[in-house]
Amino acid sequence: MTSNNSRNRYQKVKQNGEATHEEEQKEYEEFAIRESPLTTLLDSSIHIRTIYHIFVVILLVLICDTVIFDLVENGKINIGLSVVATGFGDMRRVFKLWVYEFIVSMSLYPLLLAYSWIGAISRKYPALRPTVVMLGVIGVIALEVAVAAVPLFDMGRKQLPVGSTAIVTGEMLRFMMKLVAIASACGPRCLNGTPLPTFKLHIYFMFAPTLIYRDQYPRTKKIRWGVVVFHLLEVAAVIFYISFLWEIVIVPNWADYGKEKTVAISTVVRSMFASVLPGTISVLCGFYCVLHSWLNAWSEMLKFGDRLFYEDWWTASCFSQYFRRWNLVVHSWLRDHIYLPLATYAGRSLATFSVFFVSAIAHEVFMTLMCGFFYPVLLVQFGVLGVILVPLTEKAGRRYPNAFNLLLWFGFSIGNGILWSLYPMEYFARRNCPPSENDSFFIPKSWTCPEVVLKPNWTFQNPLF
Repeated sequence: MTSNNSRNRYQKVKQNGEATHEEEQKEYEEFAIRESPLTTLLDSSIHIRTIYHIFVVILLVLICDTVIFDLVENGKINIGLSVVATGFGDMRRVFKLWVYEFIVSMSLYPLLLAYSWIGAISRKYPALRPTVVMLGVIGVIALEVAVAAVPLFDMGRKQLPVGSTAIVTGEMLRFMMKLVAIASACGPRCLNGTPLPTFKLHIYFMFAPTLIYRDQYPRTKKIRWGVVVFHLLEVAAVIFYISFLWEIVIVPNWADYGKEKTVAISTVVRSMFASVLPGTISVLCGFYCVLHSWLNAWSEMLKFGDRLFYEDWWTASCFSQYFRRWNLVVHSWLRDHIYLPLATYAGRSLATFSVFFVSAIAHEVFMTLMCGFFYPVLLVQFGVLGVILVPLTEKAGRRYPNAFNLLLWFGFSIGNGILWSLYPMEYFARRNCPPSENDSFFIPKSWTCPEVVLKPNWTFQNPLF
């Protein structure tokens, strides 16, 4: 039933001439048994598997470099495990917050049963229907607030480590989106008398690697526990990989930022460009960790057949393709619950802007809670530059795919280098700079401390003469 509603909304958008070229070709795709693109590429192409091996070798070389240097220089071995232990500290508190989020999310099912009883009454008295609908909307909003309120209050009262905050915040946003998906699918059933799904299906959806609710999903026949273990080992390896890059690249470049009253602009620029490569590698590894390894591990454990969590975003030649392909799990939710409803009545432009706005705010909430301060770098990159680049690269990217794919990768790398520079700058500035009465959660401290200056007697020299 939910599938038909979404498909009907899509057809209405298409009839109004507001569907994109890619949507016109793909139309509305349902769930099917299929592997992730990287799984297919790794199994079918020795060249792609070699690239996978190269990333493993880079990690091993970095480990050898650090281990040998520290052993010779200091007589000890440092391989970044301290960063992992620190970043994922206070796990007992994390578990308590997750249990709270889960219990609130599960409470939707008995509320749906009660709402179904109220819906039966409204069918006898049609005049009550608008009031009952409004009651349902208010109930969903109340649950959304309940899921978010306690974790936000708790983390605001006492900051969790970065990795632990990422877990709590990520799960909070995931449960909130799942509540919307279930409510939009089952709310109309409560009003028209259609039977609700079973409690078992409700639980399954809470853990299933999708944000789109269906009464049934394509299932595989058995669980391959070897595949599960392999993907979980990949998750652990990527966490260690990123922590190791932080330990050997980011910390040496930015740990002393703010200890001196002034810093040369050449030092800042050099450190920012030094962060481009590790920042890009870290984001690629993070993508692989979450959208490939983690989701494939859960898919295998739950026999969830559709593993198309992303598409070949790395071949995109325009930013609209990149944003659609990077994360199909979230993209599908944004399409069904924001884009299609708005595009049907308000037009594609407003719907697209709303999708970017909601996504940018969610990303910024995630980064703010994880860092412990408000510094809207990602909000500007995603919600401003991203919106601008989508129409600018739409036609030209399709005409000159190779050139614009190169441009996309250049922007991707520089953008991540900026993220991996400005956030550490602010983080260490707040730790190293002396306290001030002007300190604020919302005003970046790195703007005023330290002072970024040119070298004394600096002059521009023409390199051609």
